[in-house]
Amino acid sequence: MKKLSFFFLLVVLFSSCSTIKYVKENELLLAKNTVYIDSVKNSSENISELLLQRPNAKALGMPLSLHFYNLGNPEAPKTPSEWAKKHPKTYHFYKDVFSEKQSIAVAKTFIGFNNWFLTSGEAPIIIDDKKTNRTVDNLKAYFQTEGYFRAKVFSKKDTIGKKKGKISYYISKGKPSYLDSIKTFITSPVLDSLYQLTKNKSYLKSGDHYKNDNFIKEANRLVKLFRNKGIYQFNENYISFENDTLKNYEKTDVDINISDKTIPFQIQKLKKVNVFTDYTYSTRNSKHKDTTTYNGINFYALRKLKYNPKYLSQSIFIKPNTVYSDSLRNLTRTHLRGLKNFKATSIRYNELSENELEANVYLTPIEKYTLGFESELSRSNIRNFDISLKFSLTNRNTFKGAELFKLSTFGSYFNSNNGPGWEIGSDISLEVPRFMAPFGLNKLVPKRMFPRTKFYSGIGIQKNIGLDKQNISVGIDYKWDYNKKKSIQLELLNTQYIRNLNVDNYFSIYNSEYRKLAEVAQIYDPSYTFPENTPNNSNEIINFVSNVLTDADFAASNPNEFQNILNLANRYNIVTSDFLIPEIAYGYTYNNQENIKDASFSFFKFRIANSGNIMGLLSKKTNSSGQKTVFKIPIAQYFKTDLEYKKYWDLGDNNVLAHRTFLGAIFTYDNSGVPFSRSYFAGGSNDIRAWRTYDLGPGTRAPVLEYNIGSLKFLTSFEYRFNVFGSLKSALFVDAGNIWDITNTEFVDDPAKFNGFKSLKDIAVGAGFGLRYDFKFLIARLDLGFKAHEPYLTDNKWFQNFNFTNSVLNIGINYPF
Repeated sequence: MKKLSFFFLLVVLFSSCSTIKYVKENELLLAKNTVYIDSVKNSSENISELLLQRPNAKALGMPLSLHFYNLGNPEAPKTPSEWAKKHPKTYHFYKDVFSEKQSIAVAKTFIGFNNWFLTSGEAPIIIDDKKTNRTVDNLKAYFQTEGYFRAKVFSKKDTIGKKKGKISYYISKGKPSYLDSIKTFITSPVLDSLYQLTKNKSYLKSGDHYKNDNFIKEANRLVKLFRNKGIYQFNENYISFENDTLKNYEKTDVDINISDKTIPFQIQKLKKVNVFTDYTYSTRNSKHKDTTTYNGINFYALRKLKYNPKYLSQSIFIKPNTVYSDSLRNLTRTHLRGLKNFKATSIRYNELSENELEANVYLTPIEKYTLGFESELSRSNIRNFDISLKFSLTNRNTFKGAELFKLSTFGSYFNSNNGPGWEIGSDISLEVPRFMAPFGLNKLVPKRMFPRTKFYSGIGIQKNIGLDKQNISVGIDYKWDYNKKKSIQLELLNTQYIRNLNVDNYFSIYNSEYRKLAEVAQIYDPSYTFPENTPNNSNEIINFVSNVLTDADFAASNPNEFQNILNLANRYNIVTSDFLIPEIAYGYTYNNQENIKDASFSFFKFRIANSGNIMGLLSKKTNSSGQKTVFKIPIAQYFKTDLEYKKYWDLGDNNVLAHRTFLGAIFTYDNSGVPFSRSYFAGGSNDIRAWRTYDLGPGTRAPVLEYNIGSLKFLTSFEYRFNVFGSLKSALFVDAGNIWDITNTEFVDDPAKFNGFKSLKDIAVGAGFGLRYDFKFLIARLDLGFKAHEPYLTDNKWFQNFNFTNSVLNIGINYPF
């Protein structure tokens, strides 16, 4: 706790550093802006954006970027000769001892460091009266666009400390203006008839508050309306609004003027649609040797047509003999790019006559074959040293329908607590940009939703990690985009077969369980010599467990030790069992993020899965545990539901508050266990960061086992992200959650079980801070987590190990959520 307090003391000392270090005597550092609207203080983002000068960006209440800037000196020498004049002794020392070349290099080094501080930090924001006056004009213009034509704005500058000042802006809006009469003057009969059909959707309505934004929306609506109805040449230049407030500024008369062309507008149809499947600028004038027509669309290739017109035409929504539409043009462009077969797509139109167009679609293919090679060096709490290699091959347009075929092989060599080991595997997939389903089911999802079908299979083999698993998986995935914000995934035949090749290694991996058994053995029979923990003794150890479980007298006389044996037997059966997991799942995702720069958005994901329902009904065979089997392999039978919600708030100045909540549950039936690979765990760099992966839970059980798993999970996190300087970012976070067991099996002890709302006290809480460096293409992340609430402690559970000694350092790529 002392070390942590010392760290926060450093933060306080840093924050106390002078912010006016490079503020001149006749200048004021802008420390605060205050806006009053009709005498009421206002801090809304849309108003703040109008202020041309804002105080230096702050994080945690401190202008960190300004402090970093102040570590440099803006008046420092800019050239080696200037530096030599400023530091003659140092310069001549290096010149005399080494050479003038070395002294110049030293000077450049110091200059570079100084420039780094200045460019990475943020210079002090000095109050500029000219910018203040321009801000007053901005505010006045803004409120006029909001209908307050008589708005008055003035500013006041005050000194609030040594070389620090603030600016207050006072706004008196006055009475607003409302739309009165709205008249339209449309000279084109064609445009007028289209307008009349949708005039009830206008953003300009009599009696509404005057707002410039509604005029912009109405202009955009009209452009979209006319261009989607075949008026190819129409644009916003043909629209004008005349507003009359001379009679009464509180009432605005609006004239909507839509002019015609010299040659009157006409609805234009597409006469021809041409698709050039191998277009390049250098061959644009070459003759096309292979042509064909499908559904009226002409396809061209310089040598041989490599794309099946039947399938490629499904991504082209502009058709011959149809009215021109901007929306269909954009939809076509989006779908063609989504095929991942073309590095460039372009759609151009030629006017054949006053009412006919020709559409030319130019496609520049990506290379058919792409080879990939990746290497990675990593470390985790399971693997002390891990080097992995991956080789991949991508074949585009595999069957001439823009399919993507991917083959990858991977291998890794590592050193774990059990010595060296390796892992190899291979994955194969085929992604088809359409629904491939029998009985006409492909027609259920419109092509505009961009349906995709993915077939995949994979195999992996491990040696000297866990129980040396063999993992074989096959599946079919259907995905489609319901709209820009909603997407759906249907997983069929998502089947996985897990086989353990080295069950005898169980107690070598789970040393803590072996130690517990040895303790029980001393109580059960003090004269019994418990076998050493080697794979050769695995059967003898299991025989001991079986003997204890069948001893009713021991169960009655030593209930706690007997329960421990039940827990260990349950875990042994789950981890060592081979499983066939035939899963069917439905997933729904909602994401309203507009683009990658949008920092205020919501994300929601729902997934429900069932394993073994159909296969369990078909199978009539069971094993000794009463589990349904196929070829003597237990079928995993369960329902699994996952809910995840994320919310992000943009706080301005590159400060973001991020939140995530996750809730998942697995319900088994027909005596089935939960496969280890489908169980929940807690801890790790993307989870509760104050605990390592698999360290936490379930419930209030102390973290003494190597791998802790559960069938119910709750997780919630808040993270405050902010810039430090340059590309260096930081964050403060709080994580809370745990896992529990809800299988209600007799093998599970009470501390691990979920007991309704009273189990909420079992939630673990971790807090910490992190550093992130933005490399533009990825973010390298270091997070340090501290244990704030440990539910497994017997006495005071809060802040007992809230220190650096018991902290957990997490290394990750990109943000945790």
